[in-house]
Amino acid sequence: MAERVLMDVPAFWENGWQILRGVYTPEEVQKFRDGAQASRGVSGELLSRPLMRHAILDGKMVEVARQLLGSDDIMYAGDSSFTINSGQHGYHKDNADRKDANAPDWQGRYTILRFGIYLQDHTRHTGGLNLRHKSHNEPDLTTGKTIYVKTRPGDLAVWSLRTTHSGNGKLLSFPWWVTPEPQSQDKEGWPWYYREAKPDGDRIAVFVALGLDDDHHDRYTTYLKTRKYMVDMWHRSKLDPEVFDQAAKIGLKIRDMHDEVAEDPNVGQNVEWKPIPY
Repeated sequence: MAERVLMDVPAFWENGWQILRGVYTPEEVQKFRDGAQASRGVSGELLSRPLMRHAILDGKMVEVARQLLGSDDIMYAGDSSFTINSGQHGYHKDNADRKDANAPDWQGRYTILRFGIYLQDHTRHTGGLNLRHKSHNEPDLTTGKTIYVKTRPGDLAVWSLRTTHSGNGKLLSFPWWVTPEPQSQDKEGWPWYYREAKPDGDRIAVFVALGLDDDHHDRYTTYLKTRKYMVDMWHRSKLDPEVFDQAAKIGLKIRDMHDEVAEDPNVGQNVEWKPIPY
């Protein structure tokens, strides 16, 4: 069992996100960075990558999920990745039902979490996470104040899949009190006096989704099966038997998506997000 990470559970459910400070040691941060660099060009989700699977199997995210979700019934369904110097940005939600308030995702408490480990400083350097505060209870991309999340190496970020967020946020060294909206970064020229804080080496981030073994997770996985990029990744993600043994030791259920999609000709039809029926 991983060491218990202290957090403010009510604040998470009120705000839709939380930063847990100092979860990882400097040695663990370096291990993540080294593993990501050595895994460049190796396709598949994290459990299929020997140098990156410890992100899930060290049990720290699982312990956080237990506390936030109030249950030991935590499941992983093949949704994880890492990025190096990704240039993508733009506000979005990750859940299946993003625009329809009557859809199942918006009925009751939503039980899937996104974890992010940012492996460099973003208190004084650009390229971190943007999100909209308290946006997890509204099916739109405009609700909530934009926040640039100032993580340090060793911090663990966690947010609801329903929270509006964007990668590669802009941190300014001047004017430091301004947080640019992600959608403005390409559409508007920067005023001459704006100065972006310089990046701190390669920007590396690790992402994992964990949730309850429930209807929300089943619907999310059904949605992911419609997406070409996810199905392509799962085809490349054969899991070793030892992964299941290690997961059992930390009380984590694994849904083997490689096997689920292997013989299904109907999956992976959509390149872009599309709603699924209910």
